[in-house]
Amino acid sequence: QAMEREVVAAFGVGQPDEIMSSAFKLNVTRGDIHSLRNLHWLNDVVINFYMSLLMERSKKEGYPAVHAFSTFFYPKLISGGYKAVKRWTRNVDLFKQDLILVPVHLRVHWVLVAIDIRKKIIKYLDSMAGNGDEICETLLQYLQEESRERRNLQLPFSEWTMYSMKSHEIPRQFNESDCGVFMCKYADYISQDKPMTFTQDDMPYFRKKMVWEIIHQQLL
Repeated sequence: QAMEREVVAAFGVGQPDEIMSSAFKLNVTRGDIHSLRNLHWLNDVVINFYMSLLMERSKKEGYPAVHAFSTFFYPKLISGGYKAVKRWTRNVDLFKQDLILVPVHLRVHWVLVAIDIRKKIIKYLDSMAGNGDEICETLLQYLQEESRERRNLQLPFSEWTMYSMKSHEIPRQFNESDCGVFMCKYADYISQDKPMTFTQDDMPYFRKKMVWEIIHQQLL
């Protein structure tokens, strides 16, 4: 009940630019938090903060090592090629991670690409069941360039599997507004190596839970 009260207060009236949480070089304002209300679309700030929380949790014992890119990574890669994003990994060795998460915004829709370094598989997770083979290929090419640049090693294309998850394999959305929450929860479950057992019905609860987690800077 105390949690519920905090969430209600966060959704309440106040200055949109009031800072509700600050970490990972990101400030989350009341306006950002309001993107988690009802059927609003999630914005970049909320998604990037949540991805940072997932990375933070992955440092704990018993979790796979996770690196999550910002929502601005993929557009930058597309527009400028490898050179444009080369410096993004100067403080991280992608090949020492277990999982790499890439949130991708397709104009009005959020999807997730999950790269499993352990199994050499790139999965595309879309709550509307679209096909993301091209996006997976683009990211595999990025990994190949990263491997040449950082390790002086070829990453053979043939050893990798790319796969767009089918609609019966992952939780589906049945409205026009929850893609961002679905994407965050895909990332949450994958980064725990947990099967994805949630449904559309869980979205109102997940939205509130994310508000609490962002304000307290910890995942429940």
